[in-house]
Amino acid sequence: MNTEPIRFDTKIAVLLRADLETWQRLNVTSFLVSGLGTQVPEVIGEPYEDADGVPYLPMFRQPVLVFEATKETLTTAHARALSRSLIRSVFTADLFATGNDRDNRAAVRAVPTADLDLVGLAVYGPKNAVDKVVKGARMHP
Repeated sequence: MNTEPIRFDTKIAVLLRADLETWQRLNVTSFLVSGLGTQVPEVIGEPYEDADGVPYLPMFRQPVLVFEATKETLTTAHARALSRSLIRSVFTADLFATGNDRDNRAAVRAVPTADLDLVGLAVYGPKNAVDKVVKGARMHP
């Protein structure tokens, strides 16, 4: 059995706007990371099982780091993620007023990239590239 620590050359980071309420932070984070495994299946580990053999769904194989930042830093991070062609998801303020996936997608589609009112961004990619994207943000308290 291999007991060496597992190291990752990739990183999953979520960047949240600092002025969100607690329920919004949790909701945005869960939405942002929900699609990652569908597009990048290698981020998903093996299924879990407890000592009684009860199975559980697999989860990410690596930590998800959550950061917070000002609106301006979030906008800059988004531009950096785009310029580096990193895998990303966005959550805009408009999505708090919608109630389903179709309306969510329509709300994002209706706004030009530069005008998105971002409240959250998730990025996945090589560690150094993700670190550059979230530069200026701080770890979520």
